[in-house]
Amino acid sequence: MRTPGLLLFASAALFAAKPGLNTSTFWEIRTVADPQITKDGKSVVYVLNWNDKMVDQKFSNLWIVSSDGKDNRPLTTGSFKDSSPRLSPDGSRLAYLSNRSGKMQIHVRWLDTGQEAQITDLERAPSNIEWSPDGKWIGYTARVPAKNDFSIRLPEKPAAAKWQDPPIVITQLRWTADGQGILQPGYTHIFVVPATGGTPRQITSGDYNHGAGAGGQGGGFAWSADGKWIYAAANRIPDAEYSLEGGDLYAFSVDDGTVKQLTNRKGPDTDPVPGPGGKKIAYLGHDWKFQSYTVSHLYLMDADGSNPKNLTASLDRDVRAPHWSWDGKTIYFLVDDHGTTQLYAVDVESDTVKQVSTGTHQLGVGGSGFTLANNAMVATTRSTPDSPADVVVLPAYRQAPPTRLTAVNDSLMSQYQLGALEEMTFDSFDGRNMQGWIIKPPGFDPSKKYAFILDIHGGPHAMYGVGFQHEMQIQAARGYVVLYMNPRGSTGYGEEFGNIIHTHYPGDDYKDLMIGVDKMIEKGYVDPKKLCVTGGSGGGLLTAWIIGHTDRFAAAVSQFPVTDWITQAGTADGGYTHSALWMKTLPWDNPKQLMEHSPIYYAKNFKTPTMVITGESDRRTPIAESEELYFALKAQRVPSVLVRVPNEFHGINVYTSHHIDKVEYILAWMEKYTK
Repeated sequence: MRTPGLLLFASAALFAAKPGLNTSTFWEIRTVADPQITKDGKSVVYVLNWNDKMVDQKFSNLWIVSSDGKDNRPLTTGSFKDSSPRLSPDGSRLAYLSNRSGKMQIHVRWLDTGQEAQITDLERAPSNIEWSPDGKWIGYTARVPAKNDFSIRLPEKPAAAKWQDPPIVITQLRWTADGQGILQPGYTHIFVVPATGGTPRQITSGDYNHGAGAGGQGGGFAWSADGKWIYAAANRIPDAEYSLEGGDLYAFSVDDGTVKQLTNRKGPDTDPVPGPGGKKIAYLGHDWKFQSYTVSHLYLMDADGSNPKNLTASLDRDVRAPHWSWDGKTIYFLVDDHGTTQLYAVDVESDTVKQVSTGTHQLGVGGSGFTLANNAMVATTRSTPDSPADVVVLPAYRQAPPTRLTAVNDSLMSQYQLGALEEMTFDSFDGRNMQGWIIKPPGFDPSKKYAFILDIHGGPHAMYGVGFQHEMQIQAARGYVVLYMNPRGSTGYGEEFGNIIHTHYPGDDYKDLMIGVDKMIEKGYVDPKKLCVTGGSGGGLLTAWIIGHTDRFAAAVSQFPVTDWITQAGTADGGYTHSALWMKTLPWDNPKQLMEHSPIYYAKNFKTPTMVITGESDRRTPIAESEELYFALKAQRVPSVLVRVPNEFHGINVYTSHHIDKVEYILAWMEKYTK
């Protein structure tokens, strides 16, 4: 009688076991972004992104949640793309961008009644919307067409004739952009439109990009406290597209477009944020150094541009998303450090920098930044190793655990078992300390030998961290031990660590990665005969470099890589910067320098079975880079396959179905050689 009982118990345990994550969860997972806290700190408006499996489209709506998380409701609904919520200065209205009319326009919603108005009918999509201080205007940026530098008169097409599309004429240095394709001649300018609708008025002028212009300066723009000026970054110099040094900050009169230059130094100045009362302006930037990575600091100047000073000179980390306290005494900002992202503060008078938040998390994930209420409560997004991002609030005036306001994926995640995360640190060949993280398969047994994946981040100036890693959790669920780490060149460890790969990338970062693999094998649960490697963009470059320098891996997948710096320089949207700045030479000046760090010139060493996967519309690392790698592999009869994903840009994430395809193809290739 006892045996059936034992069998029943075993069956119950079997059915109770939760599976690991699979690729179908990409359809179900939802993301939050751009939280906007009200001035009184009682509510937060945010963007909720979701997937429609039936039409393979990504949509987003706006929601509002109380600061205690108890009241969470939608403000907009439907299969549209609603984004960029911005509360009016008095908190009564909400401006946002939406395509619900068929194309992206500015909408305004009255929060007390729910009434809405579309206040623009623009031919070209607006972005970077900002309210004027009096709430009467909304500023935005948009691209304004310009005449081509070269044109000819062509024969007229006969009526009803069906001719092919005419030639595309390109005369600019920076003529393409990933996600957009070929750029039509034009420049990004700042406009204002009445908040009740009406005729927009262009504020900036000239053949320059302003604010977040294509190929220009970032950081958007800001209104002065009295609403008479708009501050923005621009590179208003002849032949600006050739400049590597970045632009300056300018003030533009809202009344007549008068221009005043506020900063004037070698080095980029961006992200202007006027302080309370309008007497001071905080901004981001750094002195020009001919290097691929320089830490961005927080600066402060008078409103007329005088008396600039560096507030964070003592902090060897990038500053982003600065916000003033209501009394003008403190500026808060986010900092990436050793795999975490924390809230920091600096005292404006003493330049004293302090860390506000602590914990194993990343704040402001997905580029969301944060917003600040008058009661010094911060609204931001937060991701942890076992939780995708949710909206949280936390006090800026003291250290305290964040309060989670949303739980957009709790029902999904409750159905799955995640792989355990473990931090790993070690000293590399030159004594530099390296940091990485291990994800183990659900139900991990240290007595077993597991197949292994080394996953390499792109950038190269980027940082893996402790936030939720969806793809790598899926890899672990398929039975792999996964290592992801931050080799030299990564951000979050200071300027010297990030810039050490300048002019020789890839190089010693490869050694860091291989020592990391060695450390994993020493743990005893990784099968040294079942090692795999993958990575995208810069990670794809390092993957291609690895197979030219070792044959220790059973399989490799190079995702949208750079393989030849010479062809990359001439075909990519960032090729001029990659070559002239990162490598410090153009191809014809020193081809040897570029060839020495191009994986394709080590093809004679290729032995590892390798998949190459890329988006056909990729302009950041154009598809020719992948084709060159595939050709080199195939010409030498190395087992290989080229996977071309149509209608995808850099990263292969426009369509969820394609994202799933990418992950499944990668795992299928690895399983072919390790299972």
